[in-house]
Amino acid sequence: MSHTSTVAVLGAGSLGAAMATRLGETGHEVRLWNRTPDRARSVAENATGVMAVSTVGNAVSGASVVITVLRDGAAVTEAMADAITRLDNDAVWVQASTVGPRSAATLAGQARDHGVAFLDAPVSGSTAPARQGSLVWLVAGPEDVLTRARPVLEDLGSSVLHVGTGVEGSAVKIAVNAWMAASTVAMSDVLALCDALGVDHATFTRALEAGPLAMPYELQKVSAMDDASYTPGFAVQLALKDIDLAAATAAPSPLLQAVRDRLETTVAAGHDDDDLAAVDYVRKQPPTA
Repeated sequence: MSHTSTVAVLGAGSLGAAMATRLGETGHEVRLWNRTPDRARSVAENATGVMAVSTVGNAVSGASVVITVLRDGAAVTEAMADAITRLDNDAVWVQASTVGPRSAATLAGQARDHGVAFLDAPVSGSTAPARQGSLVWLVAGPEDVLTRARPVLEDLGSSVLHVGTGVEGSAVKIAVNAWMAASTVAMSDVLALCDALGVDHATFTRALEAGPLAMPYELQKVSAMDDASYTPGFAVQLALKDIDLAAATAAPSPLLQAVRDRLETTVAAGHDDDDLAAVDYVRKQPPTA
């Protein structure tokens, strides 16, 4: 695969748009499709090497790599039902949506039934890492298929982790996102503890940074929480979706149920599209009578 390959990105949400823009900047010819065409056109108008395509079939025809970055398994199934027969024989379908292992297995079967090379490949990281090319790919699938797609994946990510040959990528992604949501809720609650103890937040973060307990992602959330700055990197509603996927594939967890309750309350308060840090806004609100 040449560096200037043709890549179809199906989904122009925050992550899909960032991926398409990054790929265009790194020399690929990018075809961007979205169910709402205006969204894809808006991205393409402000990006180099990105063309908005109105039909999913036209997007994937002739593409070396097809990346699906859609909300859930149903959306991916719907989009690929029309597209999968239009893929070139040597195309690789990189399924990067967070759908959970059950839906991932269904999509892998869809690819297998049509003789399409498939990678179960969600990412750890959101909009900013995608734009910077520093996503972490969690890839499952045959080694030779990964080799074919690797140049495109490496233009988007700083790490390409081959975690299995089936749909282990989706399993790892659900675990990673459960940890992300739980640690963000925990950070909010520990900041409340700091307030009760009279501990300055800057002092608390310095103590973390001085030892092995520092977690860069959550240290960034401290600033967002203190400033009530919730510009989305990863939206609350998506975190809630992923916690539900975790619940569907594992034994009940009191911790994850508590995290889910906080996320659900945050969504109900109108912060569904805000960054995960908005769980702190909800905590600060006085209880209703």
